[in-house]
This record gives sequence, structure tokens and C-alpha cells, in this order.
Amino acid sequence: MMERKDKAEKMKVVIVGGVAGGASCAARLRRLDENAEILMVERGPYVSYANCGLPYHVGGVIQKESSLLVADANTFRSQFAVDVRTGCEAIKISPDTKTVELRDVATGEVTTEPYDKLVLSPGALSVRPPLPGIDLPGIFQVRTVPDARAIREWIERGSLFLSGMDKYSGFQTVRPKTRAVVIGGGFIGLETAENLVHRGFDVTLVEMLDQVLAPLDQEMARIVEGYVERHGIRLALNDGVSGFAQAANGSLEVLTKSGKTHPADIVIIALGVRPDTALAKTAGLEIGERGGIRVDEQMRTSNPDIFAVGDAVEVRDFVTGQWSLIALAGPANRQGRIAADVIAGRQSRFRGTQGTSIIGLFGAAAAWVGASEKTLKRIGDSDYEKIYLYPNSHAGYYPGARPIAMKVLFRKSDGRFLGAQAVGEDGVDKRISALAMALQMGATIYDLEEAELCYAPQFGSAKDPVNFAGMVAADILCGDMPLSHWDAIGDGLLLDVREPVELAVENVPGALNIPIGQLRARLGELPRDREILVICRSGQRAYYATRALLQNGFTARTIAGGMLSRFHARLLVN
Repeated sequence: MMERKDKAEKMKVVIVGGVAGGASCAARLRRLDENAEILMVERGPYVSYANCGLPYHVGGVIQKESSLLVADANTFRSQFAVDVRTGCEAIKISPDTKTVELRDVATGEVTTEPYDKLVLSPGALSVRPPLPGIDLPGIFQVRTVPDARAIREWIERGSLFLSGMDKYSGFQTVRPKTRAVVIGGGFIGLETAENLVHRGFDVTLVEMLDQVLAPLDQEMARIVEGYVERHGIRLALNDGVSGFAQAANGSLEVLTKSGKTHPADIVIIALGVRPDTALAKTAGLEIGERGGIRVDEQMRTSNPDIFAVGDAVEVRDFVTGQWSLIALAGPANRQGRIAADVIAGRQSRFRGTQGTSIIGLFGAAAAWVGASEKTLKRIGDSDYEKIYLYPNSHAGYYPGARPIAMKVLFRKSDGRFLGAQAVGEDGVDKRISALAMALQMGATIYDLEEAELCYAPQFGSAKDPVNFAGMVAADILCGDMPLSHWDAIGDGLLLDVREPVELAVENVPGALNIPIGQLRARLGELPRDREILVICRSGQRAYYATRALLQNGFTARTIAGGMLSRFHARLLVN
């Protein structure tokens, strides 16, 4: 007791969990308070590692396991004077006495540590349902460095069939077919599927939902699905897994609820994660409606001396204000810093999450930020408009330009930018990053219209895709381009302003074709008592035609995204 009293002026902070949230909190706190006593415990063997790189280690893109280790225990001890204990699990919190019980994973020995402030960064647990056969050899998850190591070892020598597969190269005339089934179409599932394709596997991805990448709106997800299928991933959507079995030859069988059987030599379970709240519950902390630890803007839990950060917490969505779970390294890192700031007496606050995300697949990328249309619909928000556009990634005359499929959402009432999604083979990341900053600053589509961005022909265009999105949206709100969508055509007359040769590739039955160059000379062929809905390939020529029609006394609207958005919309039904 006397010893504790002597140390009263030295604040003791216990941090449970490392990786992004806990490790960033420990390092930041030491930079702010040289006198604090900091103890960080991690139940795994590594205190800070790059779990986002695990699929690429499985695929061999990241060759060395050591490359995934961001900082080890010795780094924290020597550079930050942090007492780090790996293989140490926190099992119980006693808020009344301000103590936490720690168990040595190897020996089972339990010790008790006092704290002045406690930071929880337990992360999230991989969803692993108790399905029949789920513990059979050859079934893995991709969550930790040991997980990735186990997968690599299995691929190289884990079964009689797979043993020696890495030796099949050079002038071998026949390579045995190796089959992998990945369960789950989120980040880890798709990235692991891609890397297994690179390793020569015949890959099937099974997803219970009717699309991959759940945060995307379905029509944008369809673009991703078509792309990965062209690169060798077989998709089995809208079909959940019911169990696993071992075939007579020792290989695996994945059984689905629809009655199908997918043979496999290796199975990867990537069903997502759920917040690890077991420890928080021992302290009686408030758990939110989404199942995460409820925290305020300063990362405080319902107990003012206990903070929580990372994948285990619920935070406010920046756009909708709704509680959300966001398992991303960037927010976890910032939350760890904010918790450290507050413990050190600073007034930092977490502004909420925008869900800014990106995934790379076979040289292309899908990225998004802010609210999706399905989220807005789910919460009953109808004050929004959406546009589809397909700008080039950089100046079209400079070699290598590739189209970017973009969907942008904004408020009809005041033009506030709400969210965006983009898919393409070049320049997707910097557009969504620019839009993420715009969203954070509360930008409107008029701000996007006037944004001054980098331009040289190999990097962008004088009218960047971000500007282009703002200009199109501004045209809609100021009435220059009345807009319609494919699901709201009604009894309007469809006017296709493309060239006849384009109609041979794709057309809409019943649409009147007048090429844009002939439109002004053929206005007499159009009715003045009926709304005209104008289409082209992507919407640009349709806008030009709409402007001409409006100024000639016609009632006209542009159909957003033209034939390209119709193609994606039709995919939803097929």
C-alpha cells in the first residue's frame, strides 16, 4: 500500500492489445508524458504487425514474414520505455479497485496489475461459426501472422496432394489442378482469393450475400464481380456454407445451403469479424446496439477511467450520425492517438468515421467513402441525388488512360457531398482520397466543381474526375440538367443520341435514334407533349442534347450514366 502511495504522482496506464490501436496509443502517450508508467499486454506473440498484408504474404507478394512485423517488444522497450508483455492475456477488469487480472498464456499464471487509466484495444474476432467439419485439416482463417504461416506451410507440404506443388514449374507439361474455396466476399476473402489465383489455384469464392464487398451499392459491386471473374475467381453468391466434409482421397468438400458441393484442397474462412467485448463485459462497460464497446468522442467508455479503441468499439458515422462498426487500421490508429492525448490532458476528439476504404484486385481497385445509397435508404433518408460518370483516369490523348466508373451521392436540398464509390484500373485511389478530405471538411458539390487539383496529362485532366463529378451534380441542382434514372423512366420517350454503329453493339428496344450531330436539324421529329429521356453511352452527349432540347422548348431529362449504368442495372436482375 505504501509503495503504491509513493508512486501516486506517476500515472500508471495499462493498455490491453497492441497492433494499430494499442500500439499507437502507447507510442503517442510516451511522447506526451515521459513520466507515465506504461504497460502494454498482448495475448499473441506479436505486439504490432501489419494484418492488412497477410493475404499478400500468403500469395508470396510479401516474401518475408518479418516484413509484416511493424515493431516488436524490444522496440517499444528501448525507444519508448514501455513495459511490453506478449503472450499475456487480460482476463478480468475490476473497476472498483482499478485493477486488471493478467494471465500468462504459456504457464497459466495469473497476476493482478493496478491502473490509473486503462485502454482496451482487444480488436475483433474472426467469425467462425460452429459448422459441421469446420475443424478439419486444411481449413484456415487469415487473421494473424501465425494464420498466414500455417496456410503457407499447408500449401507447400500440408497434405499428400499439395506436397511439392511449389516444385511444379519450368517445362512441366502437366500441373496437377489445385483447388481452393474462399468463404466470404469482403476485403480478406477477395484479397486471399486473388493471391491463391496467383499461386495457381482454381479458386471458388462462396458468399452468403447477393454481392461482394457489402459496403458498395450493388450496381458498383457488379463491376467488381465481373472483373474478378474474368481474372479467374469463380463466384458463388447468395449461397451460405452449411458444413465441410472430407472426401475419400483426403481432399475437402464445402457444402452449401443450396445443396451444392465445392471440392477443395484448401479452404479459407473469411466471414468477417465481430468486436471482442468479453473483457469489457467483465468491467460492466456499456455495449452498443451494434455489439461494440460504446465510446464517446474522446474514446472514453461508460467508465471515465477506461478507454477503448480500434475494431472493438462503436463510433458515430460522420455522414449519417448512426452508430457503426469500422474495422480499419487508419481509424484505429487515430483513436489510439486520441486516447493518449486525452489521458495526457489534451482535448482531442474523434470526429467520427467516414469508412474510407480501398481494395486492390488484379491491378484494378474499388474504393469508397461516406454514405452508400443503400445506407441512406435503410435509415429513411430521401434527400439525396446520385450520379454516375465514367471519366478517364488521365488525359485521353496520353497513353494508358483508363475509365473510372464513379457513383457520387449528394444532398438535393443544399448540395452537400455525401459519399462516393469508384472502380477502375488507374487513378481510383487519389480520387477517393481527395473526396474523403472534401467530405471531412463538409464540402458541397460546388466545392468539388471548383477544386484545384494536380494536372499534367499523365496524371489527370484539366477537368479532373473530382471536378467533373462536381460539375455534373451542380448542373442538376441548378436545373441545367434535369436527371432521371433507369428505374424511373415511366412513359417518357427514349431518345438515343449515339451513332448508329454503336447501336449494333447495345441498344434499348423502342428508343428513337437521332445522332447528336443531326439533332438540331431533326427537332421536328420529336413530340412537344411528352417528356423526352435522353441516353448515350455514358451521359455526356445526352447532356449536350438535353441542353439543346430544353432551350428549344422541349421537356427533357438526361438518364444518369447512359448505357453503362443500364448495363450494371441489368446485371442486378440477371
